Amino acid sequence: MKGIYSLILLTISNLFMTFAWYGHLHLFKKMAWFAKLGLGGVVLVSWGLALFEYMFQVPANRLGFAENGGSFSLFQLKVIQEVISLTVFTLCVVFVFKTDKLGWNHLVGFGLLVAAVYVIFKKW
Repeated sequence: MKGIYSLILLTISNLFMTFAWYGHLHLFKKMAWFAKLGLGGVVLVSWGLALFEYMFQVPANRLGFAENGGSFSLFQLKVIQEVISLTVFTLCVVFVFKTDKLGWNHLVGFGLLVAAVYVIFKKW
């Protein structure tokens, strides 16, 4: 179960990360109060969101790490995090930010990431 909890927490963490890193580029600019903020204000808002990212990321890694009774090695945790990050980012860009369309090249790239997961998890 720790592995499942780790994946859920990583997904939530990456939602906060996506909005902390990219929300200010499109989504938040539509809010009048946010549009008036200078770069310093934007950084502070992003840091605030990143705090929540870390509140989910750190427990996710601790739960998921094999030496803590979880299912994953450090390499596996990192690759899982990257795949979740890209998946959450893609869904947000296409369905929330609505700035880009998913193209064939994105799908090929995602397929290569899935191949990376296979290679990292395969016992050679």
